Amino acid sequence: MAIPGVSSATREARPAHDRRETGARVTGAHVAGTRETGTQVTGAPARSGRSVGDWKLGVVAATRAETPSARSILIDVPGWGGNVAGQHVDVRLTAPDGYTAVRSYSVATAGAGDRIELAVDKLPTGEVSPYLVEELEPGDELELRGPLGGWFVWRPTQPEPVQLIAGGSGIVPLMAMLRAHAASGSAAPFRLLYSVRAPEDVFFRDELEALSSPSLDITWVYTRAAPVGWTTSPGRVTPELLAATTLPARDAPMVFVCGPTAFVESVATWLVEIGHPAASVKTERFGGLS
Repeated sequence: MAIPGVSSATREARPAHDRRETGARVTGAHVAGTRETGTQVTGAPARSGRSVGDWKLGVVAATRAETPSARSILIDVPGWGGNVAGQHVDVRLTAPDGYTAVRSYSVATAGAGDRIELAVDKLPTGEVSPYLVEELEPGDELELRGPLGGWFVWRPTQPEPVQLIAGGSGIVPLMAMLRAHAASGSAAPFRLLYSVRAPEDVFFRDELEALSSPSLDITWVYTRAAPVGWTTSPGRVTPELLAATTLPARDAPMVFVCGPTAFVESVATWLVEIGHPAASVKTERFGGLS
């Protein structure tokens, strides 16, 4: 269901939510070629950091577990040159028979430099995310195209308040915004509402807790299981919760919402109903291929 006036994009393969397979979100993800039964997609052919057309060769520098089904991937990409918070990248894997699969993933980092971070959540039936989460190792090469996207982004020069709302791996592009906000010393008020199923499903927990401050208020929502001692029972985000915990429409915040399709559509609808102008609500969602 489209929300009239609300700017949105669908990354059909999730996050990195694939995120555009799963790992974050999936915006404009696509698969090139026709899948043949029994074909295994593996890493991109090794070409020692060369660019191939619009594609660049990145080298995995390190990986880190984020949740039981997700991990962060640090990649050195010669010629990347930096990106704006909220942008994404296409990742292309090629099988031995030449079949290729392309997925789009949010970038969790922002700013200058040639190192980027993705955070990928495994979709068990996916073609790309299981490889990235379970098999990829430091030193492996990946074909990358980007940075991509120019509207679901935040720049430190923007002075207005910002409300971030994430569902699951939808935190990935918003994490880039939080990092850019902290690194720039921006005075723009930031607030985050982060909804996950259970404590073990939180991405970037330690960093988020470190970033929490008077200039960044974080509301945690657990939908299935809450931490021991948590004073609120598990439950989904509701219109009442949004009204009580997010920046009010009277503050004229820019709102970024990212997560599963149903989550994003519901939240965007409720935001408009409680007074936010549709034009100030930007959404990205994931789901489908991976």
